[in-house]
Amino acid sequence: MILLTDTQRTQLLANGRQPDVDHVPIVKFFNPFGAGVWLATELEANGDTMFGLADIGYPELGSWSFEELRFIRLPFGTGIERDLLFTGDFPISVWADVARQTGSIRDAERLLYRLGRPLTRKSSDTETRRS
Repeated sequence: MILLTDTQRTQLLANGRQPDVDHVPIVKFFNPFGAGVWLATELEANGDTMFGLADIGYPELGSWSFEELRFIRLPFGTGIERDLLFTGDFPISVWADVARQTGSIRDAERLLYRLGRPLTRKSSDTETRRS
């Protein structure tokens, strides 16, 4: 499976040039056999370091290596996959808030799309990566 399309890579790189913006996630990666979900909003110019919301037991905003993610080997010769139907729809800060409240990105996704609208927050709730 292609983990990142050229269009997604281009948008992630563009977002990476604006690191203090509350971007909508561009791509969702997941472990089809268990824990592990990553929502990427940015890609640094090095083409490897991604930023977004990662959940491998607890949702956290942060950075990870795309190459390391790409080379994870799972049972039956599979690897991490890209959610082909994912649409970010909400800024990463909303994803992070709801994921922390529900305990996971997967639970946050169910809640956000059940509500069907962005949740409102106070500006004091916004978390930036420069903090």
